[in-house]
Amino acid sequence: MGLSETFWNASMEELKRGYIEENRHYMCLLCGKTTEKGIVYQAEDVFYEAERYMSLHIENEHKSVFDSLIDLDKKLTGLTDHQNRLLRLFYDGKSDAEVQKDMGIGSASTIRNHRFALKEKERQAKLFLTLMELLKEKDNHKPAFIDIHKTARMVDDRYNVTKEENEEILKKFFPEGTNQQLKSFPPKEKQRLVVLRAIASRFKSEKIYGEKEVNQLLNDAYHDYVLLRRYLIEYGFLDRKADGSEYWLKK
Repeated sequence: MGLSETFWNASMEELKRGYIEENRHYMCLLCGKTTEKGIVYQAEDVFYEAERYMSLHIENEHKSVFDSLIDLDKKLTGLTDHQNRLLRLFYDGKSDAEVQKDMGIGSASTIRNHRFALKEKERQAKLFLTLMELLKEKDNHKPAFIDIHKTARMVDDRYNVTKEENEEILKKFFPEGTNQQLKSFPPKEKQRLVVLRAIASRFKSEKIYGEKEVNQLLNDAYHDYVLLRRYLIEYGFLDRKADGSEYWLKK
């Protein structure tokens, strides 16, 4: 459901291929799916060993690592809408003239200038990553922040939540534990985010829920299940069909 600590701790090579290798399995960094080493997986009439099947999973479920990452919120990628569009066209193999025509801006030379600006951004990113790695060796007071879920619809200051704050909020609004009833619906955005994340964890990944199932599950968490349902969708935790007949946990 979110970009986990595993995702953020992955190396550049691991991020590029979209999965990591662990002792007994491979794990998709985009959705958390795993394949176990030593197991043969079948897709249609073809059999695959675990690592190759993980690559196939990324291709089938996520199209590509590039497509998954470029679709993330701009607060995560640091890209403007304009830069995002340019990168998509470049990735699709468009020439400078084709990009200029598709975007309807300037000339082919204008596109070359944009390529140069993106190259500068890449150089700056490399230096910034190096500086942050060096800082880790010296900064003994940095707080541990809660990961932003991948499907977040609006990334802003409400996501600035440390693990300590997260625990305090959960204890306040779920005094009997996060699997029990919500004491009250939080008045502040940051508190709502923490509470909604905990409630979303009650849903099973990959499962399709009917409206009655969702209402019952949420009613077990809080008497105003309609309010919870609306906010879970608003915050990007749940998705649904337009007619409200089916709901599911967003990947």
